[in-house]
Amino acid sequence: MDAGLGIGTLIAAFVVAVGVAAAGTPIVSRLARALGVVDQPGDRSVNERLDVPLMGGIAIALGVFVGLGAGVVLAGRELHLSGHLEAIWIGGLLILGIGVYDDRFSASARSKLFFQVAAAGVAIFFGFRIGHFTDPISETTWILPTWLMVLVTTLWIVGITNAMNLIDGLDGLCTGVGGIIAATLAIVCWQGGEWVGVLFGVTLVGATLGFLPFNFSPARIFLGDTGALFIGYTLSLLALEGYRQLSLLTFLVPILALAVPLLDTGLSVLRRLRRRENVFSADRAHMHHRLLQFQGNQRSAVLSTYFLTACFCVIALSFTNLRGYVAVVVVFVVILLTLRLLRNLGFFEMDSAELPAADGESGVEGQKG
Repeated sequence: MDAGLGIGTLIAAFVVAVGVAAAGTPIVSRLARALGVVDQPGDRSVNERLDVPLMGGIAIALGVFVGLGAGVVLAGRELHLSGHLEAIWIGGLLILGIGVYDDRFSASARSKLFFQVAAAGVAIFFGFRIGHFTDPISETTWILPTWLMVLVTTLWIVGITNAMNLIDGLDGLCTGVGGIIAATLAIVCWQGGEWVGVLFGVTLVGATLGFLPFNFSPARIFLGDTGALFIGYTLSLLALEGYRQLSLLTFLVPILALAVPLLDTGLSVLRRLRRRENVFSADRAHMHHRLLQFQGNQRSAVLSTYFLTACFCVIALSFTNLRGYVAVVVVFVVILLTLRLLRNLGFFEMDSAELPAADGESGVEGQKG
């Protein structure tokens, strides 16, 4: 590790992120109530409580920004930033802006997509790029043309951003899943020597942990689009930090770490296309709805999703040490086991019908589609 980015620096940044997010959450909650930015449950929402404040993502963003700032100051000149902090801050502010607007006034899908693409453009400008792939068998590196690099990177950032937004349906779900994935990607960055990514991941984990006690069931504040989109955006950038030294096959590491939100997004799109509905429409047939039906209460459903995410993250970390044909075989086995798991849990059956709400739910974050 760089001399200026020691364990003490990381611990300090983590503590600052936890403290700022925890201290900022009650303030954000009062601000949201004063501005009337509160959840209004609808027909497709699981939450039945009125006036739970939104915009919790502001507290998480403050934790990340201040924690990163503290880490940079402590690290000094030993940390080579290469403009990536600017991408996190500027792009993150764009995402926060459209998220706050959506929580207050309900932005259109087109408006949100515009800001997400703009934030992706900022990230690409400052160096977050999927610019090459390496064949895991022959070790041949393929350089992407500029137009394809921009397209692939934008699709990655926008896709992950929306994937995390889609799973924000139960108290503490997106926050906890985001924290688990951030911890995994921070380890990947550490293995690849990407110290900005390590610092970034540590502060994101700290910020989610500082916010989670307020967001776990029964939630006193919701992430809102403000938080879910911000977590998705930051995770997409964190994954790209770890990607820098990786081949095409080991790029499956961030994909596996993000398997739960990505699978949910894929199933949602297929389900809506099959029904000939708008892919941005809301329904109650997401993975967390299925787990809620199976488990009977939202705490168990959320903890089950945490466990499932952690399992995929452990598998993802194991891929960092695999090469060649062995890795290809393992990928094939993981895909088969994942499909079998989804079938056993009945996720493929959700294409035909929506699920009923579980009994006994009084505090479920269900403002998302």
